[in-house]
Amino acid sequence: MPYIPHTDDDKKNMLERIGFTDFDSLLKDISPDLPCKDHFDLPKGITECELIKLMQKTASQNCDSVKTLCFAGGGVYDHYIPAAVQHISSRPEFYTAYTPYQPEVSQGTLQVIFEFQSMICELTGMDVSNASMYDGATALSEALIICSKIKKKNRIIISQSFHPSVLKVAETYLSHGFELVKCPINEDGATDIKEMEKLLNTDTAAVAVPYTNFFGTIEPIADFIVGARSKGVLSVIYTNPLTLSLLEPPGAFGADFTVGEGQPLGIEMSYGGPLLGIFTSRREHIRAIPGRIIGETSDKKGNTGYVMTLQTREQHIKRERATSNICTNQALCALRAAVYLALMGKKGLEDAALRSHQNAQKLNSSLTAINGIKNVFPDSAFFNEFAIELPVDASVVSAKMLEKNIIAGIDLGIFDKKRKKQILIAVTEKRTDGELEYYADSIKEVLKEAK
Repeated sequence: MPYIPHTDDDKKNMLERIGFTDFDSLLKDISPDLPCKDHFDLPKGITECELIKLMQKTASQNCDSVKTLCFAGGGVYDHYIPAAVQHISSRPEFYTAYTPYQPEVSQGTLQVIFEFQSMICELTGMDVSNASMYDGATALSEALIICSKIKKKNRIIISQSFHPSVLKVAETYLSHGFELVKCPINEDGATDIKEMEKLLNTDTAAVAVPYTNFFGTIEPIADFIVGARSKGVLSVIYTNPLTLSLLEPPGAFGADFTVGEGQPLGIEMSYGGPLLGIFTSRREHIRAIPGRIIGETSDKKGNTGYVMTLQTREQHIKRERATSNICTNQALCALRAAVYLALMGKKGLEDAALRSHQNAQKLNSSLTAINGIKNVFPDSAFFNEFAIELPVDASVVSAKMLEKNIIAGIDLGIFDKKRKKQILIAVTEKRTDGELEYYADSIKEVLKEAK
């Protein structure tokens, strides 16, 4: 793109066109304290060697999962990723920022997406998967909007047991033209099913429940799906896909849509992004789903081929029939997930999920045996994440644990001041018995010092 500078006359004409006499008057609404009046105090240029050392020194200040033991989850988890995932997904024929939504895209890319869709359908028990979306939060929001279009109703019931950030995204998406009703949680940290039954009525388009939820609790999704169907309401289940190698998938209960965050499937934590939105549905809703679907076919000689089968964006169909303007699937993240699932296989995935669950159970038992610590929801089943309550503020404990190279978990007081003594702990298959013991011993010391 050529650089075309603006002359003084150009600037004057533009300012006059929008009703200003000079540039300063354009900025009159900005507080006079904010604009920088002096030149930036930037250092002189340095050599490449000096720059590399500077960047390495700066990067070394970061707290990461290599130098520390990570017990933080909340949607992004420190799972084991086979080295081959990085190697295969970094190959130049795959590694591209290109958005593969054109039908003429290469057969290799189309096959990767087809394989991703097939494996996600197998995991979720659903009929159809699209080629992925930005993240779990956008996948959930798009599903709720689709339900509204299908049912021609704007009332949505959503559980408060969702991650607060996911809820916030849904609230933003549905802030105009929708009635978003939140269903409270009960004392077990799960969606209050009795309240849900009261909220469901024939004016409702959809109900959305996480599986597992923000507090790690495994929700009884069969009850919600059946209850919703009895009222003619569509169901949207938000899931951690790794749990589905152990738990019954939503498709088995008849969910209309299953969405979720695919980061546990071979994607690095990377400070919370990029992520991978999983989006699946029952076959009857296939023409309503956003994004694109890749299908398998054969040519006139019988050779297998992969094609862009469905794409419901306004660029390709009539604007009024488009389902969504969301278009850029996370192709590279979907590739990593497909490679991860293929390498791990059914047995490997089950092993990873089972070891995560068993490690979480071990740590929960060790921690609740410490005087002053209790599980916030002791009667609830959980997968690999659980909340504990401490005798002191979680922020104090988290800071002290970090000094021992442990990321203790998520301080729930960040989201709710009533929970400032609670911490959400996630345990994956990467944690050894020694590391679990180190966590328990460390928090015991920290609490002793805090008294």
